[in-house]
Amino acid sequence: MAKTCLVTGGAGFIGSHLTQQLLQRGHRVLVVDDLSTGQANNLQHVMDHPQLEFIQGSVEDDRLVAEVVGRADCVYHLAAAVGVALIAKQPIQTIERNVYPTQLILDRLGERAKRGQLIPCFIASTSEVYGKNPKEVWSEEDDLVFGATTKPRWSYGVSKAIDEFLALAYFKESSLPIVVGRFFNVVGPRQTGAYGMVLPRFVQAALAGEPLVVHDDGKQVRCFAHVDDVVGAVVTLSEARETAGRVYNIGSDKPVSILQLAQRVIEKVNPAATIQFQSYREAYDDSFEDIRRRVPDLNRIRSAIGFEAQKTLDDIIDDVANAMR
Repeated sequence: MAKTCLVTGGAGFIGSHLTQQLLQRGHRVLVVDDLSTGQANNLQHVMDHPQLEFIQGSVEDDRLVAEVVGRADCVYHLAAAVGVALIAKQPIQTIERNVYPTQLILDRLGERAKRGQLIPCFIASTSEVYGKNPKEVWSEEDDLVFGATTKPRWSYGVSKAIDEFLALAYFKESSLPIVVGRFFNVVGPRQTGAYGMVLPRFVQAALAGEPLVVHDDGKQVRCFAHVDDVVGAVVTLSEARETAGRVYNIGSDKPVSILQLAQRVIEKVNPAATIQFQSYREAYDDSFEDIRRRVPDLNRIRSAIGFEAQKTLDDIIDDVANAMR
């Protein structure tokens, strides 16, 4: 049945793709975005859709949150601080943007739950919550291992972990059907490299004939998932009632080093491009600390909804490059 879906951060990279998919499924979509990191252009292909209502505003506005949550049949909360570069430069904003809006949204959903209205809610989290856990592969019940408070990078993971604790507490105390999804390096068209996102940064450099800048030695390991695969999983998880009250890794489990990624981009986009190495100190500052390996265990999401990423890394690079061209 058609529903009214609230998408916070719906003009962002992932949010705009989610909005598009929900509209394609016949739902009415309320998008709230303050355009601080999102862009209205991300929604230009659906902005005139009769089932879309776009509100430029902040989910830190309690009256606005009360109004839109009151109209929603389901909620997808994606609004948050984004990107390693932004987090390193603005740790206060990172903490405030990640925690307070989530509390506001859950409070309003909790009030509706008291009236017998149990509204499904998806809370977007991140692989950053695992911190420096030394395991080769991370599963949802693993310990969260954060660095020192003098390293601003960890403020992001800690604040998103607070979001998860809040969400699961509302599930326990109010029976709210909440699902938490931890995103692992989601990539695709409309993603910007402005906040440190590595793949669009590489593709943009290759297209411009500029060096691809690789931080440190490039041996950091990541897994990249296409945004279409990820938002499909988000919607399916939210619609499956048996997934409520649980946390799910969402992404790809095919590891690649950052250096290998740069080499693959050069091969597919511009064989004449070169690689330039840069220290973390030059890219960020002395306080920056990185994670060497980030690979998810996807057994839980496979068991729950049969999830398998359909698009390969080569597909992703082609899609990003074509969109940028």
